Order: sequence, then structure tokens, then C-alpha cells
Amino acid sequence: MLDVCLLGTGGTQPLINRWLTSLVVRYQGHAVLIDCGEGTQIAAQKAGISLKPVDKILITHLHADHISGLPGLLLTMGNMGRTESISIIGPVGTERVVNSLLCIARTLPFEVRVSELESEEELMYFLDCDIRAFAVQHGMPCYGYSISLPRAGKFDAARARENHIPLEYWKRLQKGETIEHEGLTFTPDMVLGPARRGLKLTYCTDTRPTPAIAAAAAGSDLFICEGMYGEDENLPKAKENKHMLFSEAAHLAAQAEGVKELWLTHYSPSLPNPKAFRDVARAIFPNTFTPRDGWCKTLTFDEN
Repeated sequence: MLDVCLLGTGGTQPLINRWLTSLVVRYQGHAVLIDCGEGTQIAAQKAGISLKPVDKILITHLHADHISGLPGLLLTMGNMGRTESISIIGPVGTERVVNSLLCIARTLPFEVRVSELESEEELMYFLDCDIRAFAVQHGMPCYGYSISLPRAGKFDAARARENHIPLEYWKRLQKGETIEHEGLTFTPDMVLGPARRGLKLTYCTDTRPTPAIAAAAAGSDLFICEGMYGEDENLPKAKENKHMLFSEAAHLAAQAEGVKELWLTHYSPSLPNPKAFRDVARAIFPNTFTPRDGWCKTLTFDEN
């Protein structure tokens, strides 16, 4: 399972009841943080989530409302006794910006490793999960991220017997090991059925609609997408600032085959009540929601 919590839903500037952009995804006692806007630590505390287990921080782009909370968060992690290194990944320029921010966080008791994305699409890994970064269209280099947790096929005892695999190796093969035994090689596919549907989360913000977003979101159990403006009358402003309308995000969810649920986020400060425009998006993609800070969801495997 993947535990997802949208810590901050605001764009541009924080409001009294809305912190800036941040999402945390937890899996097996570890976590990935996507973006770290101002107030991320407070938003996490209000949601009852510790950010100490975060191993990777994925930055969509280098505007302040997506990265300005980073130095304070790293200092807090150090004060909490963290000694394990942390990885920060983002577009070209991330290393320069992170190093500048660390001028006010110089006493960290752990290593900060920075990697930069240079291709239109890049694949990374987090425990058993695949993380795919995909370029989007903003006023500067910007990426969305898909996190996928594959799921192997069911164990098939009949196949194991047909392949004359000793009982003592069944469990290890089921866990993905390859076994060498008396000159023979036993592989997991010899005891497993076809791969089953896994879990997938896609997160995308600060962009105009592009085919790459729909392609990346295909098959997502949860698609979290920017909805900067609720009213379609704001289309000229959205185009000028390279942001999205609720309706445009909903069209992407509808175009992306197999999306189960859409959460809008990164609301404009001029949009105090996103729920008032939710039906605009639901007319296009019915399973659309307008979350508040701290909305959480556990993605679980579909046993059917």
C-alpha cells in the first residue's frame, strides 16, 4: 500500500488556512516528499505526519512556493537526530539553489545529495517503487512525477510442482529471488502467475496541459493535478502564467486511460473556496475532488 497526504494545496503565497505546495508519500516506514513550500513542516504537524523518514525530496521546479521550506525542514531533521543521507532531485539548477539555501542550514549532521534531471523523462527507484519524472510546460524547467508500485502475479503451486522446484525454494522464489540448485536455475516466473495491477500515483503542477501529462497519468489510482483557477473565464490568465483551469485538469484525467480519482491542488490565492467550482470539473471527470490541506488516502491493491 501507499499512504498519500497532500500537506499543502496553495499556490503563489500561503493563506491563513492554506499552506504552500507539498505532498508526502509513505511506504514501508520510508517516505518521499514532493515539493517543499513555505509552511510544509507546520502542515505536516497539523496532519500528524513526521517528515523524519523522508529519504527523497522531489522538486517540480525552482519557484519559491515549491522549495522555500527546504532549509527549515532539513534543520529540523538534523535536530531530530537524523544521520542518514537525504536525496534531493529536481530540474537543472537544483544543485545551485539548494546550495544557496543551505547557507542558512550549515550544521546538518547528514549528507545532502543533489541530482538534476536533464531529459524529458527519467526513471528512478524508491524501495520497490518506480519513480518516473516527466517534463511539463511552465515558465521554467518543471517536472511531474509518477510513483508506481508493481505487483507480482499470484503464487502458483501447480506450476512450481510442474517445474520440479523443491518446496524449500518456493518462498524465496515468491519473493523475487533466483535460485541456483544442482546446476539448474529457478526463476520467480516459474512459480508466479501473470503480473497483477499494481498501484500508481501521479502528481503534476505548474504547467499548461500537455499530452505528456495524460500519458504519464494513465492507469493512476490517484492523479493529483494543478487547478489554479476555477472559472473558465480565467483562461487568458492561465495561458499567460502557464497554469491550468479546473476544467483543463479534468480533461487530462478523462483523456488519461484508467485514472480512478482526480485531486485538484495549487489553488490561486484569489480562489478562497475551490469547492464552489468543483462541479465544473466533475462535469468532465466525475470522480474529481477539491482537497484541503492535510487530505490523506491509502492506496491499496485491488483484490478483484
